[in-house]
Amino acid sequence: VKFTDTWPITPDGLLNTVPKIFKCLALHQLYYDPNIENKNLAQKWLMQAQVSPQAWQFCWVLLRPEKVPEIQYFGASALHTKISRYWGDIPTEQYDTLKTQLFSQIARFASGSKIVLTRLCVALASLALNMMPEVWPGAVSEMVHMFQEEGGEVDGRARCLALLELLTVLPEEFQTSRLPQYRKGQVRGALGREWAAVYPLLQQLLRQPDSPPLVKARVLKCLSSWVLLDVPLNESEGLVEASFTALSDPELFDTAVEAIVNTISQPDSQRYVNTLLKLVPQVLQLQEQLRDAIQNGDMETSHGICRIAVSLGENHSSTLLEQVEHWQSFLALVNMIMFCTGIPGHYPVNETTSSLTLTFWYTLQDDIMSFEAEKQAVYLQVYRPVYFQLVDVLLHKAQFPTDEEYASWSSDEKEQFRIYRVDISDTLMYVYEMLGAELLSNLYDKLGRLLTSTEQTTTWQHTEALLYGFQSIAETIDVNYSDVIPGLIGLIPRININNVQLADTVMFTIGALAEWLADHPVMLSSVLPLVLQALGNPDLSVSSVSTLKKICRECKYDLPPYATNIVAVSQEVLIKQIHKTSQCMWLMQALGFLLSALPVEEILRNLHSLITPYIQQLEKLSEETPNPSNKLAIIHILGLLSNLFTTLDITKQEEESGENAPPIKSAPPQTGPNPVVVVLQQVFALIQTVLSKWLNDSQVVEAVCAIFEKSVKTLLHDFAPMVSQLSEMLGQMYSTIPQASALDLTRQMVHIFASETNHFPPIKALFELVTSVTLTIFQQGPRDHPDIVDSFMQLQAQVCFWFLISFTLGFSLLFRVLSLKFPEAPTVKSTCFFFTELIPHCADIPPVGQVVQEDGKLLLLAVLEAIGGQSSRSLMDQFAEVLFCLNKHCFALLTVWLKEALRSPGFPSSRVSDDQKDTFSQQVLRERVNKRRVKDIVKEFTLVCRGLHGTEYAADY
Repeated sequence: VKFTDTWPITPDGLLNTVPKIFKCLALHQLYYDPNIENKNLAQKWLMQAQVSPQAWQFCWVLLRPEKVPEIQYFGASALHTKISRYWGDIPTEQYDTLKTQLFSQIARFASGSKIVLTRLCVALASLALNMMPEVWPGAVSEMVHMFQEEGGEVDGRARCLALLELLTVLPEEFQTSRLPQYRKGQVRGALGREWAAVYPLLQQLLRQPDSPPLVKARVLKCLSSWVLLDVPLNESEGLVEASFTALSDPELFDTAVEAIVNTISQPDSQRYVNTLLKLVPQVLQLQEQLRDAIQNGDMETSHGICRIAVSLGENHSSTLLEQVEHWQSFLALVNMIMFCTGIPGHYPVNETTSSLTLTFWYTLQDDIMSFEAEKQAVYLQVYRPVYFQLVDVLLHKAQFPTDEEYASWSSDEKEQFRIYRVDISDTLMYVYEMLGAELLSNLYDKLGRLLTSTEQTTTWQHTEALLYGFQSIAETIDVNYSDVIPGLIGLIPRININNVQLADTVMFTIGALAEWLADHPVMLSSVLPLVLQALGNPDLSVSSVSTLKKICRECKYDLPPYATNIVAVSQEVLIKQIHKTSQCMWLMQALGFLLSALPVEEILRNLHSLITPYIQQLEKLSEETPNPSNKLAIIHILGLLSNLFTTLDITKQEEESGENAPPIKSAPPQTGPNPVVVVLQQVFALIQTVLSKWLNDSQVVEAVCAIFEKSVKTLLHDFAPMVSQLSEMLGQMYSTIPQASALDLTRQMVHIFASETNHFPPIKALFELVTSVTLTIFQQGPRDHPDIVDSFMQLQAQVCFWFLISFTLGFSLLFRVLSLKFPEAPTVKSTCFFFTELIPHCADIPPVGQVVQEDGKLLLLAVLEAIGGQSSRSLMDQFAEVLFCLNKHCFALLTVWLKEALRSPGFPSSRVSDDQKDTFSQQVLRERVNKRRVKDIVKEFTLVCRGLHGTEYAADY
């Protein structure tokens, strides 16, 4: 027998047969059936059963002793669901009966299945939260009393554990409960008052010598749960002290750490200064245990102790700094955290603790720097040396292991170490704000001694780490005024680069100093040869190419003397195919920046030598029969050209050689056609030939369009000489085989050139053509072309106002409305955007008003269908915006259309009543200003339409 989502049993029949159904079919399928579809169907049906009115009866049946734990668990879960989400269904007179039944079941399961017991405790916790404080004011006290009573078949230890479980889940259930906001405040206050009944019990159980470890562990877990309710720190002081004592017991260590960390991490705890001051020595006393753990390789223990120290320091550094008379004890805590930062071993292989401390150093620095100047000066005197020590520790931790050890690491470990170094880099950048230029001087002195010392041999790891420190700061901080950078540039050529990691860092350091080099071009000759040499090493591909790109971007006006060499080396590595595709594209962008600063004649000469080999290769490829291999080669060449043209922009020369530009940056005014346009005109026929063979391939078409799109974006109006022939080619392309990339390029062309009289005729012809072709696609059935519809709607939305004034095309909303029914979210979003751009012109453009009057009801019906359940819930904001626009600009029409549309039975969903539809209509029509409110109304209504209102699916919506 298969369990399906169309189970034929009626609710009454369900109640009578439920034990058999659940045991034999639904739950069995859910837990044991290997078929995922059967599992999903069973789960769906069970969830429906769980929220049905019959659940109040069958859940008790499922909890009977003869049932297996899986069935009992489902019964307990059903109880919790009904209590937490359908509290209004329970008659007031049934409260006490339900409470008594739950107490009875918890007592029975105290010695039974743990998962069922926990679920029953959660159900009782939910009951208590709904009844507190008015109906059940002393809920927690009564729970404690009930389970402390002697008698019954359950032994004392089981009752104790059941009580602790109940007390633990109660605050957790409060955190996730769906109580109204005003009730949350009342219940939180009531729970806070009940701490007086919980504290003595936990204190007694934790300090009692004969308490079993399991009981103590549950006590600590219970404490962790209750402190989330902002229990005053001074009211849990004794338990925290006992938790510190529990740290010496390996069985209790983890739960004790959680209890301590959770307690001292509560925001409100900073008010209890005296208690915090008592905690500092208790944390400091853990140092011996920390050292022993490190010595014994016990990473769990060292990690836990570090968490405690960091939690105290990070959450309360400001408060503890203020206690001037206790400055030495806080400094001792800071030094303990420093010890944790520098914990021996390489992260993440030998230790995982040091990363926990990095945020503390941000926090401490922020607190010190926020003091007024006089007070800040005093603290800086104490803590600047600490931060200099921190820099040494961080750079030591950032060092790579030996080559042999690093080679043994997994790829995941290497990635974690890379991220860890990025975190260290961020910390160093932040520390610079406190230490300033002295930090760079400190690093420079160390690097200088390291590279000039003849007495000791240094490892590459040490040199790399110091350079990494420089790079970390220079990447984000303006170091142009630092007096040590010239010395650093002078030291770089002295580095014995015999390792890939070191070479990478040298490259990235040079790249980080690109802006400085632009202000000190005389130093380019020291580092540029290193970068060009590194270009030939495939292992340094990313670092060398990205560094050259930065230098070409920042220093382009100082590079003409080096241009011939840079182009030659770049051509060589490109021809040898040393780099991967993405790095080849970066390299072309670098060359684009470089060439932009040259006179036009030199640009053309360099362009000719640079791209001629690729043009020749493209000519050969265009003659070959299309196949996967030459397709990749064609796309690669087109990509190289488009990336080159992305950054080759001579107009920036004219902008930057104005009155305010430094004399050394000036460039002669350029005359004649733009070099990019010259090249494009030369290769235009070749590109057309390539297209003629590859017009069916969207990737090749996209690559061709990318060349022109990037050129248009860069050149803007300088692209003008190409407008006519490109418009003609685009029209031919799109007429033959419509593709989205052609529409995207059309959008760029229309946006830039449509307002220019000289270019209006070809742009108009192109727009009319693509519109006509696309509407034909709509008539034939656009469902197979969601990308085209998406791009077409973006095109029309962007130029909506302009084309409606300029063109006299026959216009109807019918086909555009169809786009709202596509399952592809981008297409629907673009279509909604089009309508929100169009509708506001109802009043000022008569043709728009006419078309909205004729087809607006179709649009509204499509929007309502989507809200009713035909479209993804993630798109409701977009549909709400269309509805808002209609309401704001076509109020009279919308009033009539809404009334007519919602009058239809079962529309937009069979789940909504006429009253609910009327309410929705009235709410929407009332909101003509508040768009946010309309979005909320639509979200609420769509949940009702989908039968999800009040369910867990709607919880985060």
